[in-house]
Amino acid sequence: MYFQAVVEIVDMNDKGKQTKTRENYLVDAVSVTDAEVKVTKLFEDEGMSTDFQVKSVKETKILQVIE
Repeated sequence: MYFQAVVEIVDMNDKGKQTKTRENYLVDAVSVTDAEVKVTKLFEDEGMSTDFQVKSVKETKILQVIE
């Protein structure tokens, strides 16, 4: 199953002002919880110094990704 995860990233711009960016990820997982864990692990393993929060995870209607 594929899930759409929306992640909010908090960062500082060049002027020292806090900015928030939302990014969408397609996650191959068995449940919403599994998808959230995979996204969190991705951000933590990459050693990203920015703050992030998984804002939402929902199941998609995508059946298969064809490469």
